[in-house]
Parts: sequence; structure tokens; C-alpha cells
Amino acid sequence: MARTDARDRSTPDPSTDGRRARGERKRGEIIDACLRVVQRDGASGVTHRTVAREAGVPTSLTTYYFATLDELLVAALSAVAEAYAVTLRDIVDRAGDELGELAGLIAAAGTDAGRGRALAERELSTLASRRPALRPIAQHWRDEVARIGRLRTTDPVAVDALVAAADGLCAAILVSGQAPEVSHIRAVLARALGLDPDATPT
Repeated sequence: MARTDARDRSTPDPSTDGRRARGERKRGEIIDACLRVVQRDGASGVTHRTVAREAGVPTSLTTYYFATLDELLVAALSAVAEAYAVTLRDIVDRAGDELGELAGLIAAAGTDAGRGRALAERELSTLASRRPALRPIAQHWRDEVARIGRLRTTDPVAVDALVAAADGLCAAILVSGQAPEVSHIRAVLARALGLDPDATPT
């Protein structure tokens, strides 16, 4: 019987690790390219060919990592939703003025730096209404906003009102291209929760 050297089983193959890392980087570059296409042309502009052109890679490479457009769009929406969710979780963990920080995040949709990502999230979330595979991911950031609401109230209707207000404010900012003052956004969010907007955060 042939002996198997224990080192063969336990020692990682550097070449395999390197290929895996390169593959993850390339996959991430394709996702970023997809988001740029969404920001520029909308979700309807996303095809394997347009994303490959944006990423500067052959179309065969995009189909290697993402066999279908649904897979590519799910990955892109996941990236956007997770980025928002991480920021929202950080707001909860800091235990400061959660509504003020949420208001600042919403207001960022009116800035050059924040508009592109917010627009991509909006486009992809709208697409989720027609693509069931996207729906759980599109709901992700709303769940995190609801967590913020539950820090301030146990009323589920008020929490739903907060989520709706945050969603509506983001949409209004994207349509107008301008963001109201953070203090105004915070006041709207507080009203949605049935709180006094002028009360000192606790």
C-alpha cells in the first residue's frame, strides 16, 4: 500500500492559495464593474458583455464566475447591501445618537461620493420586485434600519414607519439631487418613531 506523507495532507499548497486569492480579486473586480454599469446605465444596462467591457476582461471570464445574469446581480446587490448593513450595525454598536447617524447616512445619498452607491442600491432593489432571487438581499438593509428603530421603541408600527421614512427620504434625495439638512432628516425619522425631534438623544 502506498504511503501518504502527512505533510501532503496538512501543508497548504501556496500555488493553490495564490490562485484562490487571484480568483477572489477578479471576482470582486467584476462585481465592482457591474455596479459601475448600474450606476451609469441602470440595471437594464447590465449584460455579461457590458460588464466584461467595463472590467476590461473577456466575456468568458464573467460567465465563468457568474453563469447567469441573476447570479451577477445577486452578487452586486449583496455587495451594496452588505456595505450598508455593516455601516448600520456600526451605528447600533456605537450606541450614540443612532437617528442622527442614520440621518447622516441618508443625506450622503445627495453627495457625489454617496450618490452612485445609493443609486445602484435603488436600481437593484427595484429589480428585485421582478427577480425573486434578489428579494432577500434587497430586504437586508431595511432589516438593519428596523434594528435601529427597535432601540427607541417596541411599537412595530413605528418601526415600520421608520423604515418607510428612511426609504422614502433616500428616494427623494436621489430624485431631487439635493439632500436636506441632516437635522431635518433626523427630525423626520424621529417623528416616524413618535419621538420628540428636539429631545436630547439618550
